[in-house]
Amino acid sequence: MLKFLLPVVLLMKFKDDWKLVQVNLGLLSFLVGLSCFHNMYMCNLGFSLGMDYISYIMIYLSIWIMFLIIISSERVKFMKNFCGMFVLVNLILLFSLLVAFSSLNYLLFYISFEMSLIPTLILILGWGYQPERIQAGVYMLFYTLALSLPLLASLLYIYMSEYSLTMMLSNFILDLSWVNSLWYFSSVTAFLVKLPMYMFHLWLPKAHVEAPVAGSMILAGVLLKLGGYGLIRVLFMFQKISLNFSWLWVSVSLVGGVVISMLCLRQVDMKSLIAYSSVVHMSMVLCGLMIFSWWGLMGAVVVMVGHGLCSSGLFCLANMVYERVSSRSLLVSKGLLNFMPSMGLWWFLFSVGNMAAPPTLNLFGEINLIISLMSWSTLTILGLMFLSFFSAAYTLYMYSLSQHGIFLNTLYSCSSGKVREYLVLFLHWFPLNVLILNLNLVSGI
Repeated sequence: MLKFLLPVVLLMKFKDDWKLVQVNLGLLSFLVGLSCFHNMYMCNLGFSLGMDYISYIMIYLSIWIMFLIIISSERVKFMKNFCGMFVLVNLILLFSLLVAFSSLNYLLFYISFEMSLIPTLILILGWGYQPERIQAGVYMLFYTLALSLPLLASLLYIYMSEYSLTMMLSNFILDLSWVNSLWYFSSVTAFLVKLPMYMFHLWLPKAHVEAPVAGSMILAGVLLKLGGYGLIRVLFMFQKISLNFSWLWVSVSLVGGVVISMLCLRQVDMKSLIAYSSVVHMSMVLCGLMIFSWWGLMGAVVVMVGHGLCSSGLFCLANMVYERVSSRSLLVSKGLLNFMPSMGLWWFLFSVGNMAAPPTLNLFGEINLIISLMSWSTLTILGLMFLSFFSAAYTLYMYSLSQHGIFLNTLYSCSSGKVREYLVLFLHWFPLNVLILNLNLVSGI
């Protein structure tokens, strides 16, 4: 694992050389891609770090998204807005994510899980847009910290009783009692907030709307996946209890997903709409993880990867519109097909990806999740039916309202898109649509 961590640490020294960091992150993602393996066993072990299949996918996604963030944030360099500091904060965030995804020790995972909060907060406060970014940062900090304290207490209790915090060694199959149920809820809530589950999601739209493009991309692309990954690692200790409560998580997620979908249909802020759609996708991921089926786990991992690429690309597009129009409102930035004609294709491609149409990874993942949920209970078809319909509805609403109509007469002509922007969008779209050709790479079939 050190061969991935050391280059990130060394790049922090050359934080002022923007091009060098860009190229080296690209090379690092290529190096991670070369170390792909096709089984579910641990590899690259050492220093309480290691990779299995799921953590490998998440590490690859983290480095890839960070590579794209540095390319898409050229405006920070152009405006000379503390660009060295910006690169340093992003590299520290990448380092904490790599440690989180590769740690074999629960305490190390918890520390790096919390450590990723600080660079994200700095990104929102330092390079965000409106004065409300302070409130958004505080929301994110307190939601995550308040509900991750019980997780720390739970981990210390595990250490006290098992004398080990190594993953896969502390294997609890607990009976259903109120103490054990309390212990289970305290272990799981930290990840539900990060995912975020409906009712714990209020920090996410605020953080997305106020964050710069780098903050939005890393939040949508990787940080939400920390919640899902943490659930995968923690839930197997509480199998008996979790099976008794799976009805609760599935029902809240499906009803919440439908409610948030309706909320998406009345959003005016482009970024806010994409952020709420993330909550809808993650509610399906939570359902897949909580019913303890192989199809559910496989579908959840594929949807996490697909959503990471698709949502990050949509935030990129929203930022490109914001840089030209200086507004994210769908009432101001409409008729973009006349204003930026060649960007219309990319809007269409990513909108299609967001509604899980073929040949995207989202389609394969959602088919898996639908099959696993219907095999668990046929009643879930009602929620899934509404979720599928509304996800298409709000995506079409976003696409048609932003691309069609008469554009505002206060807007002047501008560059339809730079090569750098097309490159970023292509590098989001290519893995999202091409990985479906090799599904055993993504899902570990």
